[in-house]
Amino acid sequence: MIGTSLSGMTFISVPGTVGRVGFDYFQVVIGYFLGYFAVAFVLLPLYYRLQVTSIYTYLDQRLGNASYKTGALFFILSRTLGATLRLYLVIKVLEKFVLAELGISFEFTAILILALILLYTYRGGVKTIVWTDTLQTSFMLLALLVCVWYIMSSLNFNLSSAWQAMEQVGYTKLIGTDPLAGNFFLKQILGGAFITIAMTGLDQEMMQKNISVTNLKDSQKNMMVLSFLQMVVVFIFLTLGGLLALYATANGISATGDDLFPTIAVASGLPFFITVCFMVGLISALFPSADGALTALTSSFCIDILGIKRRNDWDEEKKKKVRLLVHNIFAFIFLLCVFFFREVDNGSLIQTLLVVAGYTYGPLLALFSFGILTKRKVNEVAVPVICVLAPVVCYFLKENDKVWLGGYVIGTELLIINALLAFILLILCSKKEERVEVLR
Repeated sequence: MIGTSLSGMTFISVPGTVGRVGFDYFQVVIGYFLGYFAVAFVLLPLYYRLQVTSIYTYLDQRLGNASYKTGALFFILSRTLGATLRLYLVIKVLEKFVLAELGISFEFTAILILALILLYTYRGGVKTIVWTDTLQTSFMLLALLVCVWYIMSSLNFNLSSAWQAMEQVGYTKLIGTDPLAGNFFLKQILGGAFITIAMTGLDQEMMQKNISVTNLKDSQKNMMVLSFLQMVVVFIFLTLGGLLALYATANGISATGDDLFPTIAVASGLPFFITVCFMVGLISALFPSADGALTALTSSFCIDILGIKRRNDWDEEKKKKVRLLVHNIFAFIFLLCVFFFREVDNGSLIQTLLVVAGYTYGPLLALFSFGILTKRKVNEVAVPVICVLAPVVCYFLKENDKVWLGGYVIGTELLIINALLAFILLILCSKKEERVEVLR
């Protein structure tokens, strides 16, 4: 789960933000930590009690088929965009810093890596992926620690002097104090908490792994250990980012953002073993994120959209063929999305990922919140319209926030605004029923 939640995005983009905004991102990570408590003690008990294979079947039981299908489709949209954004970043780095010199194009690199991921997912189900992802994540973290150690040594720093050097140039700045700015600490923490609730607690990929634990108590332990370890790991990534920025300044390297880490690791004359560590870490970060996403999307589409488990008119052979076809189609969609993100790349993809999450997970969070917090029966015809309307309204609001809101800049709280708007619309399009069975 650590490997899935971190990915190549964390490996490349998080260190690249430090030279520009300091440890600003750690405010969001504090919010992640708080959000895991809600997932562990509100959502996990619900999933275990209902004994769900797909977590979106809760919406079917509580709100009806339209809400169920809508929730599943928004997960598919969210996970597809998020996974391919992470995948694009890794392919971009490999092509720019390694394969371009060999005359290998971006397109060929993308097709080759997706083919490898596809073959990898054919080898087994969730249990196989859990074990292999654990090994790959261990390699990623080992590569991270080796890179931190080497950069510190090359700058003649120990932990104390490294921190002091970063502090002197403002890289350790953590708390945003301007309420109007996008990085205001309260916005970042609240936004991070709700991002975790949505991107972990309402995400079939993450929950599929967690509810495979034998019992609820152990599953909750797993979630809380994850929340603590994620904070530690991201803090180390941010520390690496500060060290990389200091190293770049000391050696006249002009790279910034997503290009900083790969430029120093691959193209700045560091020893070959550091380049190898970087490449091992990058590839190890790629597979736990991409393979799990591809498997979860196939599972969700087959179970939630096609209703494959309820199709008594299909024998097992036909079901197997359908799953394989869906799996391959999603791999092709991944490829198209990677090419799309290449055209709209703005240089800092971690922020793009948070914005995408804000738009796509908001309706999903609203549907689950409505089901858990109210006893009302929603008008099913209105549900798909509401879940599309809320993100569209939020898009125009974010595009014009400074003008319309008196200088206020919407940050990670975009997810909260989106979900709140959808929740209010669901309330307006619902009615109270005394006998409705509330699944809590």
